[in-house]
Amino acid sequence: MPQDYIPVLIQTLIVFGFVITTMVATHFLGPKRYSKAKLENFECGIEGLGNARSPFSVKYFLIAILFVLFDVEVIFMYPWAVNFRTLGKEGFLDMFLFMMLVLAGFVYIILKGALKWDKH
Repeated sequence: MPQDYIPVLIQTLIVFGFVITTMVATHFLGPKRYSKAKLENFECGIEGLGNARSPFSVKYFLIAILFVLFDVEVIFMYPWAVNFRTLGKEGFLDMFLFMMLVLAGFVYIILKGALKWDKH
């Protein structure tokens, strides 16, 4: 029922009100001391050098995406392992099919050379 969501709506409005009030108050009440040192980028205490837009290999992105893909697929195995006995033979066959598809994808990316770092 829509009226069941009124407490959630009220809490959301309170949270947004708090966030907006805090941001506006700190903007107007906070100190304003601008200097060259404060306006520079800061990253782990290391001075920024060069252009941040310099190109680098797409392999980094590819490896990261493949890691996330296979990591998420492994996460699907935990609920299956917890409910292994209750799922029975059908659950086993479903997971076997799932694992075969994951393995087929892994073999495909290996055959395509997605994990090779050399440029040959």
